[in-house]
Amino acid sequence: MEAVAGGADIIDVKNPNEGPLGANFPWIIRRIRQATPANIEVSCTVGEAPNLPGSMSLASLGAAATGVNYIKAGLHGLKTLEEAVYLMRNVIKAAKEYNPAIKVVASGYADANRVSTVDPLLVPKIAHEAKADIAMLDTAIKDGKNLFTFLTKPQLQSFVDTAHSYGLKAALAGSLQKEDLPTVYALGAEVAGVRGAACTLNDRVNGQITRGKVQELVEIVKHAEKL
Repeated sequence: MEAVAGGADIIDVKNPNEGPLGANFPWIIRRIRQATPANIEVSCTVGEAPNLPGSMSLASLGAAATGVNYIKAGLHGLKTLEEAVYLMRNVIKAAKEYNPAIKVVASGYADANRVSTVDPLLVPKIAHEAKADIAMLDTAIKDGKNLFTFLTKPQLQSFVDTAHSYGLKAALAGSLQKEDLPTVYALGAEVAGVRGAACTLNDRVNGQITRGKVQELVEIVKHAEKL
C-alpha cells in the first residue's frame, strides 16, 4: 500500500530470502493483487529457475492463477541459449494457456559470470525465440554492486536496442539507486525495477518500503521525461 500511495506503476512481489528473483507464496501474491487497485499492475517471479522446464512450467501456472499481470523467470540455472529458450517456451506456454493476457519476462543477470549462467546480452534473443514479452536484467548477487558495475552503458544500450528490434520491452534492475534512474530512462528501458532504493536504510531485506521513498523515485522519472 505504501508503494501504491507513492505512485508506483507496477507492484513487484518477490521473496528476497530465496534470492534476487526468489518466489513468494501464492496466497501472499494473491492478497497483494487483491489489495492493489485494478489500474496498477502486479508482477511476481517464479524464482531462480533451475534447468527444470517441467517444474518451472508448473510454477508458472501457479503464478498465473494468482491474477498477476506479469510473471518473471530468472535464468539462474541455464548455461546455454538453447536451454534457456526451451525452459522459457514452457514457462510461457503454461502461463498463457491459463491467461493469454499475462506478460512473461525473461530475466538474465548482469553478473552472470559470478553465478555461471547464461550471457546477459543473449537475453533479448532468448526472450524473442521463446515468445516472451519483456527482456530484463537484474543482478544475481546482492553485495552492494549494481547493474552498472558489470555492464557498460554501451552494452546496456545494445541490450535495450536489441530487445526493441525484436518488438520486446526492456526492463533494467539490479540494486539501482535513485541517481541511476535518469540513465536507465535515457537508455530507453520501459521498466526500471527498484527495491532497496524504495526501502528505509536502502535495505531490501530488513527495510520497509515507504511512500515518500517511492514518490521521490517517481518524481525523478517524471523529471527525466521532461528533459
